[in-house]
Amino acid sequence: MALPIDRQFEHLLRRAGFGARSDELDSFRQLSIRGAVALLTDYDDIPDDVDEKIGQPGYAAIRAGYNPTTIIGDSRQRWLFRMVHTNRPLQEKMTLFWHNHFATAYSKLAGQIGGNDAARYLAAKASEDPAGVRGQLEMLRDNALGNFRDILVEISKDVAMLYWLDGFNNNRLRPQENYAREIMELFTLGVGKFTEPDVYAAARVFTGWNVGIEGGGSSSRRVFQYRSQNHDTGDKTFSFPIYKDGSKTIRSRPAADGMQDGLDFIEALVAHPETPRYLGAKLYRFFISETGNIDERWLTRISRVYVQSQYDMRAVVRAVLLSGEFWDRASYFSRYSWPVEFVVRSIKDIGWRGFSLNDALGPLNNMGQILYDPPDVAGWEPGRAWFSTGAMLARMNFASVLAANQRFNLATAARSTSAWNSPESLLKYVLEGLPRPEFDTAVRGELLNYLRSTTPWTGSLAQLQVKLPGLVRLVANSAEYQFV
Repeated sequence: MALPIDRQFEHLLRRAGFGARSDELDSFRQLSIRGAVALLTDYDDIPDDVDEKIGQPGYAAIRAGYNPTTIIGDSRQRWLFRMVHTNRPLQEKMTLFWHNHFATAYSKLAGQIGGNDAARYLAAKASEDPAGVRGQLEMLRDNALGNFRDILVEISKDVAMLYWLDGFNNNRLRPQENYAREIMELFTLGVGKFTEPDVYAAARVFTGWNVGIEGGGSSSRRVFQYRSQNHDTGDKTFSFPIYKDGSKTIRSRPAADGMQDGLDFIEALVAHPETPRYLGAKLYRFFISETGNIDERWLTRISRVYVQSQYDMRAVVRAVLLSGEFWDRASYFSRYSWPVEFVVRSIKDIGWRGFSLNDALGPLNNMGQILYDPPDVAGWEPGRAWFSTGAMLARMNFASVLAANQRFNLATAARSTSAWNSPESLLKYVLEGLPRPEFDTAVRGELLNYLRSTTPWTGSLAQLQVKLPGLVRLVANSAEYQFV
């Protein structure tokens, strides 16, 4: 259970990560706010060795027979493991952000290319896959704070995306509009910032951006392939400028050079003034607050950073995390936790030794979030939509099971401090270890009544093994703990 720290660092690590392990807190305590943000954003020098810890003692457990390259449930376990144990929390948080932004679902891919390949092209690590496949999520992780132009080019060529939005067979005879629409509506400009003719022109831009097969046998893999014979070589005209001189038309060029049409279009979208505003609004809701309006001055500042840095997301996210709006006390606990945030933060706060991450997958499904399987192209709907009656019950059941699983570890840890001396000291210990908005006096009174009920307080190990997990469950099940 995490030790109490300055509320500012709690806030930073909930938003720019998934809560905090005690060793994470230790690395932040001696830093300034600017230094803490630098540690989170400039993570390239921190070893990315978290996957090597899978299966080792002292870490969360993974199911027997674990194979994250071709079994999607194991891919989900590996990502949860990374969220809990990585020393690069912001990298994982931004990977989750991009996974929702470029929502791509395993269920459709499995129907098109089979379950094993669907897992590969979503989640495989190139170092583990026999053909060197790097799945979409690994690409997003590698580019978590990269240049947005590079991210957009990569996702446009991504095999999973090409199947998900039907670009794998986009050709000049039947231009496919799915990706053309979503790259504008969901990835860059936003709703209402383009026209229907723009969609058709964009579909023609991406004709020939298809999928091919390389190698054979176990070394066979699907790859992005530009097929010049499938490309529409005609002019493509848009309602907004494509080039710096104000021209709105991508002029006809030979089919062999036609891939440049797509690159020119991507460059235009990345440079469009609506793109940093659209991305900025999503980043505000993800990192700062889901309540109230977004200050136009904040959007203008973040858009300026985006443009001046030439689309560098590291500079943009650093500006978000250093903004006054992020640190405003009104922003604390002003975001509804996503199911995966709730699960990972609970594990970090309550404990993981002896807990299998495989046992979190069913509860996450019941809470409404299956990693690698967003419900549609728009991703998951955040905010209050997470909190149906069934989803809240699933959260409560998960916290109960986790607390019961950790009862021995919780009791032993409490006995090593003075927390066991009285119900009051134990309550203080638990409330410091499970950060959330402050409970009012009545709620604290009820929690104390729970500790004092049944038998006189002795603080024995046996009593702690009963009362402590019950108290942890009550706090984790509270409405207050559902906010980050």
